[in-house]
Amino acid sequence: MGKGTGLGLPITRQIVEDKHGGKLSCDSQLGKDTEFVIEIPIGI
Repeated sequence: MGKGTGLGLPITRQIVEDKHGGKLSCDSQLGKDTEFVIEIPIGI
């Protein structure tokens, strides 16, 4: 634990945005919380 490669978010962005045409956003407040929003379009 605590010995990752640091590639989690870049890989996630690539999958969400490049592969699925979606959007990955982040809202972070120093000393409080962080919210990640993943939007993936669906075909109806």
